[in-house]
Amino acid sequence: MIMKKILVTGGLGYIGSHTVVELQNSGYQVIIIDNLSNASLDVLEGITNITKTPPAFERLDLRLKADVADFFKRNQDIEGIIHFAASKAVGESVQNPLLYYENNLNTLIYLLQECNAHGIENFIFSSSCTVYGEPDSLPITEDAPVKSATSPYGNTKQISEEILKDTCSISALKSIALRYFNPIGAHETAEIGELPAGVPQNLVPFITQTAAGVREQLSVFGDDYPTEDGSCIRDYIHVVDLAKAHVIALQRLLSKKNQSNYEVFNLGTGRGSSVLEVVNSFEKTTGENLNYKIVDRRPGDVIAVYADTQKANKELGWKAEKTMEDALKSAWKWEKKIRKIK
Repeated sequence: MIMKKILVTGGLGYIGSHTVVELQNSGYQVIIIDNLSNASLDVLEGITNITKTPPAFERLDLRLKADVADFFKRNQDIEGIIHFAASKAVGESVQNPLLYYENNLNTLIYLLQECNAHGIENFIFSSSCTVYGEPDSLPITEDAPVKSATSPYGNTKQISEEILKDTCSISALKSIALRYFNPIGAHETAEIGELPAGVPQNLVPFITQTAAGVREQLSVFGDDYPTEDGSCIRDYIHVVDLAKAHVIALQRLLSKKNQSNYEVFNLGTGRGSSVLEVVNSFEKTTGENLNYKIVDRRPGDVIAVYADTQKANKELGWKAEKTMEDALKSAWKWEKKIRKIK
């Protein structure tokens, strides 16, 4: 059997690397593009250790249009693309909006131009629940209005979805945008996991780094929100569950089971957990005591966000299976490995 070749951009990143593992485990031939701006070559070794198959890898900056065109000239047999490569820190996007617009939009445009030029019809896009902003009602369905973005990062996700929708309407392209909620955890082998550059922007790596002594203290931003314990609520999904959804979405396109040329799915657990719940669950699961402090609210934080996942459950036949405890245990195992803690 000839394995279908799939291009994964940003494939050495956190979600990308876990998706590469699931693709290879499902029998796909994977080629990774990454510019290593927020990833390490060590991840290639981790993927290979898990799957026993080294994926093809090319270091490439997708902002360089001529280099992108050259790549596709040399790789004529790609049957699908999963596009993760993007800048993703909300705070940084506010400070440096042009970097975000260049990196997140130009790269998508160049890829889609090559799809049209080379007849590549299957495209999975890494989107985000940030497109919904502060929701009018919970849980959030795919029909919820897309609101004015609160950051350039969020805006790039909204504009990217519009670019995809417009391209699908006038070409043979078929695309699925997957709107993630909050990915956490690591592969159970601890061969790959989340490794943010600098100070973590997300809760769980900040928790594990605090437990490991890399960070002195975890700040919980606000305990006066209108929630049960006063802290913000998010939908935390295990990264392996998330990765598996990408493979299922790709298979949907390859087998022509999509209902329209452009589809959108929420990926979450359907359950909201508060920041303090996650902190308490980490302590209970690992036996580690966390040094944390309640501080003032952080500007721009939404009170509560969690997904209605019925569409993905029904149409993709996918649902999140791993628990919060699974995710926190795996995240701590990964943190201990990279910090060489016994």
